[in-house]
Amino acid sequence: MLRFHTDLLAASRMAMHLSIALFGLSSSVLFHSTCQAEVRMPSVFGDHMVLQQQKPIHVWGWADANETVKVSLGQNSVTAEPDANGRWEAELPAMKASHDAATLVIEGDNRIEFQDVLVGEVWLCSGQSNMEWTVSSSDDAANEIASAKHPLIRHIKVPHVQSMVPLDDFEGSWQVCSPTTVGSFTAAGYFMARELLNELDVPVGLINSSWGGTRIEPWTPVAGFESEKSLHGILNSVLGRTAGTPQYESTLKKHVDATEAWLREAKSRTSNVPVKTSPEFPKSLKPFEQHQDPTMLFNAMIHPILGIAMRGAIWYQGESNLSDGAIYTDKMKALIGGWRQLWGQGDFPFYFVQIAPYRYGDLDPSRLPEFWEAQQEATAIANTGMVVVNDIAMLDDIHPTNKQDVGKRLALLALKNDYGKGVIAENPTMESMEIQGNTIRIRFANTGLGLKTRDGKPATHFEMIGSSSGGFQPANVTIQGDSVLLNSEKVQNPTAFRYSWHKLAEPNLTGSTGLPVGAMRGGDLPSFFKTVPHNDDYQLVYELDLSKLSANIEYNIDNSDEVKSFDRIGYYLQLGTSDSEADELFVTMDAFTDDVQKIGIPTISSGAHFQQPIVSMDVFSTSGKVTVGTGIETGNIEFWPNNYGPGNSAGVAKASSSDYDFGDQPSPPTDGYGCMQVHNTKAGQTIFAVNQWKAGAGADIGIGNSEGKTKDWTFNSNASSYKTKRMRIYVRPTK
Repeated sequence: MLRFHTDLLAASRMAMHLSIALFGLSSSVLFHSTCQAEVRMPSVFGDHMVLQQQKPIHVWGWADANETVKVSLGQNSVTAEPDANGRWEAELPAMKASHDAATLVIEGDNRIEFQDVLVGEVWLCSGQSNMEWTVSSSDDAANEIASAKHPLIRHIKVPHVQSMVPLDDFEGSWQVCSPTTVGSFTAAGYFMARELLNELDVPVGLINSSWGGTRIEPWTPVAGFESEKSLHGILNSVLGRTAGTPQYESTLKKHVDATEAWLREAKSRTSNVPVKTSPEFPKSLKPFEQHQDPTMLFNAMIHPILGIAMRGAIWYQGESNLSDGAIYTDKMKALIGGWRQLWGQGDFPFYFVQIAPYRYGDLDPSRLPEFWEAQQEATAIANTGMVVVNDIAMLDDIHPTNKQDVGKRLALLALKNDYGKGVIAENPTMESMEIQGNTIRIRFANTGLGLKTRDGKPATHFEMIGSSSGGFQPANVTIQGDSVLLNSEKVQNPTAFRYSWHKLAEPNLTGSTGLPVGAMRGGDLPSFFKTVPHNDDYQLVYELDLSKLSANIEYNIDNSDEVKSFDRIGYYLQLGTSDSEADELFVTMDAFTDDVQKIGIPTISSGAHFQQPIVSMDVFSTSGKVTVGTGIETGNIEFWPNNYGPGNSAGVAKASSSDYDFGDQPSPPTDGYGCMQVHNTKAGQTIFAVNQWKAGAGADIGIGNSEGKTKDWTFNSNASSYKTKRMRIYVRPTK
């Protein structure tokens, strides 16, 4: 008698209901034609496959609606009746792993036999190029391939396919691991499987559904986006394009009504009266067409295997979502939660790899650590784990070729959490932080027998900060068992620390196991200005909310009447695209004028016009986009209300005569575009720029060199991109 697994069927029905409700398509598109001449099976079932041990074996396919299907494996058999759409589902009882091959038989009006079927451990391998990366492209490939005589490891690759609607099958077949086949296997998956085989002595099956360069959104189902409020914008975009949803039908009806009204008007128009333009088809109704669009890869490359019994999933992705920052944690919740909900196998294990250090062009050095932090936050999701790989990076290659250690570390997580092995699998993580005078003590968990460095040298990449420390300073590190002690002569009364906080950081701290410590930070940051040495020496003259820029500059604070003489001038800028994060900059220099009215925005009324070197420049910043330091003698300012061009008529050293940078040429009219820029000419950097203030929200504002058309932010018109934008101008009064 056929028995159905309640949870699995519920999930399957839920997935089917979602598919039909969301996509409003005939069952012939989603499943197969209702007129089946013979029993058919999806490609995930085939010769040489591995079935998951110790779990009910879920089997499905298609047949004639009136056909009875019998499924047999060894001594076990069940029967199933297709539904009205011709889809049938059955469950064989759970079995133990075995080296002995069996035959999976499906019988209806015809007979299908899948030979050389094993029972063991099944893992789904997904993500972008570092998961798709093959054994043949990995370290020591020739020897790895030659020694890959592991017939108990099997692999199936889902081809690159995209779809706006859920698909039920793909073209693919299982391969037995051998020197002739392993070269094309997912390397991370294969090296994990090899470790599991060595430790467990059971067959291992890998389902490789990965695509290089892909974002996380296309792998995520609607159910996942639905569960995370922060992602409902994506959800609404999907639903708005999905025929049958209220969003789609409502928008379509409005468009049809408007088009019909236009047709009536066009048909009834008076001769010689031009017809109005017809209503444009709403962009929000146009189906997705790119494989990077939300749900497109879930529909085509995950949906066809939904419900296959497996132990869990491994995931290596994130490079294409690097700019997401903290919200990537929510996207991981959506992906994992959506897969688990639709798979119907509870909170199955989900292990992922933290992306490696890499140059990433002009990317702010702190953006990658912020992304690492978001990945670390995702380990709070139940039954997940993360592998850290900052010790095996290749800074000039986004694809570290040492996939052996990646696979081994993934295997350690599974061996500990899923197979009951007494191993240390997690990388060391901060357990507590304590400030002891001028020292910070950080205690770690998961160290094994304590901390060490992999090269025997002092621990690197720790920084600490305190009031008047001038920002984060390198820390001296002492290892004491499972703790590190941080101190620095430049930091008194420390308040916070950070570790490995740079996109190129390859730190050397590990546990006794050799597993590396990942990027982290802790403590309370003092306000940026308080970290600047001798900040108390400066007097605030002007404060300006840059969201109020216009032709008439009105400072929020104007203390210029209180200023007498001064010998230094300082400019503070705070720019942020979100409420929680902002770049801050404070640059000071020897006074280039004794007129306090000329140190602000260089308007016509202020009479300010400067293009000259500045000396003894000190630069402090949180952004990582500018070179920080004190006593810099290669500063230059360009302050004027004029129009200007790129010609370097002033002969500024290292400036271009064809690009807008730090050697531009003022031109008429005087009341023109407007330029307020400070530069470090030796470093080839714009320290900050405020241009075209008369344009208001269309002004040019930036810290560091622009990534746009010009280095000095000219023509960027980007002021509206910042939620936070503030300038303060200081002087150091003479005594």
